[in-house]
Amino acid sequence: MKPPEKNVAARRKTGRPLSFDREAALEQAMLTFWRYGYETTSIVDLTNAMGVTAPSLYAAFGDKKRLFLEAARLYAGDPEVMAQAFDRADTALDATRAMLISAATAFTGEATPRGCLLASATASGSSASADVQKVIADIRASVADQLRIRIERDVDAGTLPSATDANSLAGMMIAVIQGMSVLARDGTDRPDLLSIAESALKAWPMRSPNDGADRPRVRP
Repeated sequence: MKPPEKNVAARRKTGRPLSFDREAALEQAMLTFWRYGYETTSIVDLTNAMGVTAPSLYAAFGDKKRLFLEAARLYAGDPEVMAQAFDRADTALDATRAMLISAATAFTGEATPRGCLLASATASGSSASADVQKVIADIRASVADQLRIRIERDVDAGTLPSATDANSLAGMMIAVIQGMSVLARDGTDRPDLLSIAESALKAWPMRSPNDGADRPRVRP
């Protein structure tokens, strides 16, 4: 049954405005956390950026922690989409190169903060944010795991040397991305980040013609 108009009016005063755009507000929250970090971003910072009141923020997202985690998931993107991109790439090397180029581009965007939200927003914090830091670490670990699986596929197919340590190789590339984020926040420009990415890829192992149990050799 339709409620009396006075009840509708009362709810509008305490809830979100009818024009509230949740996706747009979430994107602004993501940019704010990206710029200032999780713990140092205040509710006032968020409401100013999102164009909402504190009650509207709490009604839509619960609290600051849940808002941040949702913003981090928005930033990270759908893990299934990344897995599909890795799967479609001709080789794990191609997948990794695309990931590094994408990172260098994203870390130096003209309309976004420098660096990586996942690398910087929880880089430091008190014990009160340990659970948030763990969620972000798990997101990074998931990316590394997807890359490891793609590398192992190349090892099984004979594209990479049989002695390739897929876990270490994937971890090294994630570490390169983390380092690129720090450099971007320090002011390193995109061409230099892309050059660093290409230098890192020179450490990618190559399969020799007589590969059996031979060790990986470095790309020339």
